[in-house]
Amino acid sequence: MVIGNNDNARFVAYGVVDEYKRDDFPADFVFGSGTSAYQVEGAALEDGRTFSIWDTFSHSGHYNGANGDVACDGYHKYKEDILLIADTGLEAFRFSISWSRLIPNGRGPVNLKGLQYYNDFIDRLISHGIQPHITLHHNDLPQILEDEYGGWISRKAVRDYIAYADVCFREFGDRVLHWTTFNEANVFAYVGYDLGFMPPGRCSYPFGINCTKGDSTSEPYIVAHHLLLAHASTVRLYQKKYKAMQHGFVGINIFAYWYEPNTNTIEDVTATERAHEFYVGWFLNPLVNGDYPEIMKKNAGNRIPNFTKLESKRIKGSFDFFGINHYSTIYIKDNPSTLEMEIRDFIADVAFILCVCVFESQYDVTPMGLQKLLNYLKEKYGNPPIYIHENGQVQPRNGTLIDTPRVDYLHAYIGALLDALRNGSNTMGYFVWSFLDLFELLGGYKIGYGLYYVDLNDKELTRYPKLSAHCLSMVWVIVHVMGQVMIWVMGQVMIRVMGQVKGRLMVLVMDRGHGFGHGSDHSSKRRNEKKHP
Repeated sequence: MVIGNNDNARFVAYGVVDEYKRDDFPADFVFGSGTSAYQVEGAALEDGRTFSIWDTFSHSGHYNGANGDVACDGYHKYKEDILLIADTGLEAFRFSISWSRLIPNGRGPVNLKGLQYYNDFIDRLISHGIQPHITLHHNDLPQILEDEYGGWISRKAVRDYIAYADVCFREFGDRVLHWTTFNEANVFAYVGYDLGFMPPGRCSYPFGINCTKGDSTSEPYIVAHHLLLAHASTVRLYQKKYKAMQHGFVGINIFAYWYEPNTNTIEDVTATERAHEFYVGWFLNPLVNGDYPEIMKKNAGNRIPNFTKLESKRIKGSFDFFGINHYSTIYIKDNPSTLEMEIRDFIADVAFILCVCVFESQYDVTPMGLQKLLNYLKEKYGNPPIYIHENGQVQPRNGTLIDTPRVDYLHAYIGALLDALRNGSNTMGYFVWSFLDLFELLGGYKIGYGLYYVDLNDKELTRYPKLSAHCLSMVWVIVHVMGQVMIWVMGQVMIRVMGQVKGRLMVLVMDRGHGFGHGSDHSSKRRNEKKHP
């Protein structure tokens, strides 16, 4: 239902809490935002860094000539960016380490320039009272390891990954408490090795798109298996070698839609649960219960590897938290005919049709999907600690700073999160994707999720705050006046026309207030306490 009686009414009643402030969330709950190394750092071959599989993928023409060679130039502008992070009032910041910047050969000597960069990045975050949350692998295995033995299709990658993680724990773990082994592990395995339209771009006919190597029928399952083994071994390493001294936490991140049946037929309802098992249970079931879901083993047959008894024992329970990237709701229709195919890939094994309901240029706003997803994780997997690592609204990257659809989206989804918390979800934090408009995995520079616009036509790559950055830096008070909804932002708000910037009218929102922590007891010391995540 639209609140209001004219076209200017903006907020929609989505069935979630509409009024809230920071104090409505637990005191140790954290609000943050994030980026990843390849998407923001640039300096692709500077100071010893070597190519990752994402560098190679982008340079192969997948983004119509665009790449992350410069990106947002975060490698040189990180000091400025951290000031913006602090000014926005964020309590935590999620970023990733570039493996090929820290260890250019994939194994062996540490690059001192890379080490210095990440040490300073972490120290500056902490000096501003901001929790660092680090992801170790964000689609960017060193290309040298891909060339040497095929990357994640080889079990050799497990060994090299553990050694890399060991370096990170040793060098940064005295200040970093929150570690994520893999970003969107399920998407990396499925899209990167079945469909082929993300790094490393492996697939096979007729399932993938323009791949020169790969096997869509088996490689997604093999890669996922190796990711799980690497994750569990890394958690084991941390617990045995570092936990007693550093008191940190190690988790893994997956992408998760909320799935709804397209109809109420038993076939669509069953297909919907099958979708949950294949996309979410693929990783969470081994981590919680020690093995893949039964329906996956049945449909994939001998194409999905088996865990030994020892592997199953070590994988089960090998997490401190789960990271969830969630954006929208998808409707599921049963498609049993794919199970009759002689040669099947991952999606044929799921046996469904996705009915995607989105606007032409942005996500539909379905916050109840997040609430239902968190309740599902609570009921299905024993209410594990959860971080919402990514949630945000995509828009065309056209220079506008008045991103009202993003404000509406974030307001609704944070409300759904609060409802889930009140219903008992063990969610520990929420990170908006993304802090800057950056080099996007599926859209390059054509789309953006950022709270800050980065002007790519300006050689300085100047950052400009959007309305969403301003709103997130305030306590939201929703006031219902004459049937319409208005945002009353606490603090002084000045909107000034700053003139033309490369032909675009930029409206800047100034004086961004005290941040999410306003009104709470979050001191810098409290935010960095060594406690449960």
